[in-house]
Amino acid sequence: MRRWLLWLPLAVFALVVVFAVRELRAPSDRTVYSAMVGKTVPEFRLEPIVKGKPGLGVADLKSGQPRLLNVFASWCVPCIAEAPQLMKLKAIGVPIDAVAIRDTGPAIAQFLARYGDPYQRIGDDRDSRVQLSLGSSGVPETFVIDGRGVVVKQHVGDIREDDVAALAQAWREAR
Repeated sequence: MRRWLLWLPLAVFALVVVFAVRELRAPSDRTVYSAMVGKTVPEFRLEPIVKGKPGLGVADLKSGQPRLLNVFASWCVPCIAEAPQLMKLKAIGVPIDAVAIRDTGPAIAQFLARYGDPYQRIGDDRDSRVQLSLGSSGVPETFVIDGRGVVVKQHVGDIREDDVAALAQAWREAR
């Protein structure tokens, strides 16, 4: 019986290694998706965060025209990475609004001056209430909203070059 107990730590270690290797070979998707996809955007009204750019409310998202809603922050490194792709979407005619998370007007103005401004409206969500009501778990996240204010698609993480066509297509289909 005592000899068996000597091998127990090695058996436990081998079991841990097997599980670790399995997870490394095929990691599970731990992305948190919004339960709001397919539902109407909740009621909200956000004040403007930068001068010369209107704030954002649910009425703006129910204007009859589909649009993208980008959740971002000036302090977010992946938001910097996705800025060129947002500018490409703007250039092909996709209207984009934004919710700025836990940020300040001067920081957002500096971010837009440095990386480009694809947004028609930017709402100030200082306490992340709107972000959480959308089911967004981080920044950046982008939602395709149809003209009636229904969330039809969610893109988690920064928009990369190969995501632009899919988001533009989702926007076209939301018409």
